[in-house]
Amino acid sequence: MDNGDINLEEGELDVDLSDEEGCKLKNENSLNNGDVVQPPVNEAKVEDLGSPKKEINDIPYVPKRVPISLEELILKRKAEEAELIKPKFISKEERIQQAIQRRQAEVQAQREKQMEAFKKQTEYLEGAKDLERKRRAEDFQERMRQHRNFRNTGKRAAQEEGPGDKVNISQEEQAIKERYLGQKRLTKRRPRRLNERKFVFDWDVADDTSQDYNPLYKEKHQIQFFGRGHIGGIDIKQQKKEIGRFYSKLLESRRSDTQKVQEKKRLSGVAKREAKQKWDDRHWTEKALDQMTERDWRIFREDFNISTKGGNIPNPLRSWAEMNVADELKDVIKKVGYPEPTPIQRQAIPIGLQNRDIIGVAETGSGKTAAFLIPLLNWIQRLPKLERLEDTEQGPYAIIMAPTRELAQQIEEETVKFGRPLGIKTVSLIGGLSREDQALKLRMGAEIVIGTPGRLNDVLENRYMVLNQCTYIVLDEADKMIDMGFEPEVNNILTYLPVTNEKPDNEDAEDDSKLLSNFATKHKYRQTVMFTATMPPAVERLARSYLRRPAMVYIGSAGKPTERVEQIVYMVSEQEKRRKLLEILAAGLDPPVIIFVNQKKGADVLAKGLEKLGYSAVVLHGGKGQEQREYALASLKSGQKEILVATDVAGREYVHRIGRTGRAGKSGIAISLLTKEDAPVFYDLKQLLIQSPVSTCPHELANHPDAQTKPGILAAKKRRAEETVYIT
Repeated sequence: MDNGDINLEEGELDVDLSDEEGCKLKNENSLNNGDVVQPPVNEAKVEDLGSPKKEINDIPYVPKRVPISLEELILKRKAEEAELIKPKFISKEERIQQAIQRRQAEVQAQREKQMEAFKKQTEYLEGAKDLERKRRAEDFQERMRQHRNFRNTGKRAAQEEGPGDKVNISQEEQAIKERYLGQKRLTKRRPRRLNERKFVFDWDVADDTSQDYNPLYKEKHQIQFFGRGHIGGIDIKQQKKEIGRFYSKLLESRRSDTQKVQEKKRLSGVAKREAKQKWDDRHWTEKALDQMTERDWRIFREDFNISTKGGNIPNPLRSWAEMNVADELKDVIKKVGYPEPTPIQRQAIPIGLQNRDIIGVAETGSGKTAAFLIPLLNWIQRLPKLERLEDTEQGPYAIIMAPTRELAQQIEEETVKFGRPLGIKTVSLIGGLSREDQALKLRMGAEIVIGTPGRLNDVLENRYMVLNQCTYIVLDEADKMIDMGFEPEVNNILTYLPVTNEKPDNEDAEDDSKLLSNFATKHKYRQTVMFTATMPPAVERLARSYLRRPAMVYIGSAGKPTERVEQIVYMVSEQEKRRKLLEILAAGLDPPVIIFVNQKKGADVLAKGLEKLGYSAVVLHGGKGQEQREYALASLKSGQKEILVATDVAGREYVHRIGRTGRAGKSGIAISLLTKEDAPVFYDLKQLLIQSPVSTCPHELANHPDAQTKPGILAAKKRRAEETVYIT
């Protein structure tokens, strides 16, 4: 390698070292390739691959930059375009990474944009605050300048005009202080001018000095009138009060000591009588039984809506503790869960305990079963148990007749509930069950027999049972038995009763002392109890034939539902009935629910439809056997089924149907779906809804033409003079 010569790579230039101009060691290409530029040293060595090396002393070597040729630039651009056009495979991870990067970039850009907007807003607010401060400062300076000018001009004016104008200047300064400092303005009090007093010509009370020494003026005399005279222009009540006070003082001054003592005694007697009257006027709930007066008993009956007919009717019960029965029976009533007697029980039980015949007219669900069971159980429980066991072949002591199997089973449940703890046996005789099994139960002995008229008549005719010692007969829902055509069977059953224990048809039938003469024996007078909702002629004829001087008890209104049942009526079409029923059930009624229909087929179809929709339903109608009926009622009572679809078997009319709820003092809801085919019942239903305190009559029913008059009565047309013409 010779001194002063340099071999360069491709693209470099040969540079003379004698040139004093400084330059770089390598061009742009060499820099891009990562070559290192070494500082100048005493002996510089630069090696090149394709040329001999030269050493440079003291002078740095800087090559000249050579531009890229056009061909190379075109080739480079084409290569880049080809690289861009060429499809490149990107994996899923790379795509996810790119999406994350793009999202981060978007978030970062949005954040920067928000920061920029916040920064601009902050700068704007700061600028506005600066402008406001500047404006306030300028205003303050302007006010101060005006104030100084005002003071200077005021002083000059005072010097020029004299001391008279200083007052005005001080007033102006005070006004400015009040305006800007909020000082209260002190008003100068106006002095009173004694010479300007208004002269009063009327006399004043303080001017009268005669009342100080003359008693005539101190005690003014009040004008007294005889009769009803009063002074005009003065309050009449005040005059009466003054007159009364005057006469009382006058009488007090004229009385002697003896008269004063007598007056004190008289007033003391009046106070005692008033206190006694107040004590006697207490409510019956605050009195003991021996303190009750006839007025209290009348109020008691009005409170419970009890009315009676007949002679020598005892007072009603106020509580179970006042009932004259055995303690064992009271304990059973308490265990069963009857806290207070119902209205029919309050009046019917005392009459039954006197061995009187009873006709009870009460609403459905009013507790009639316990009303006739408690006197019966009290009498049977008093009989010797050994004597009851020996007389099993003579038949039962009591028979209870009901129109339907379901009602008979209901009465049997209540009788077993009360009688089993007392050792009293009960047998039910109803259709649909084996007659031989029922005869076997009768052979084993029973004090009480419950059944329907048809099966009872059949058993008596076939000599499965006799009534030689039957002295207690109950006809529950007698009007329904007559309506169902059981009058011949009822009359035939009553002919099997013994005639030796009939009551006399005279005043002795109302004398409790004679009726109770042999009450503790099995040979007491026969007692007949009849409960009904209405009193048709057939029922009256039956009562006259077999009842002796009965005591009639009315609870509420006969033939009307209980006031504890809320009646709801919807006017729908025949096609909307099913949808409305499902809507009511979906609203969440508490089970058990009873749905009444008019036909057996409709009951079966409706029950199947409800089962498909997820409701647990069971059917009860006349086409079902006795076992199916018992299963339906038992499943509904136990809670296994929620809905019972029934026909007239469970309730024959509207009042009896809605009476299935709200029983024994509880409340209930009765919902009715009416269509145009039910027009004959619109009028009666409207009257029941209007009379119910907890129900509301819908406008569609209240304004319906068929609900305005009773069926069979033609509505009289209004005369032309009675018509009202509205002019709009």
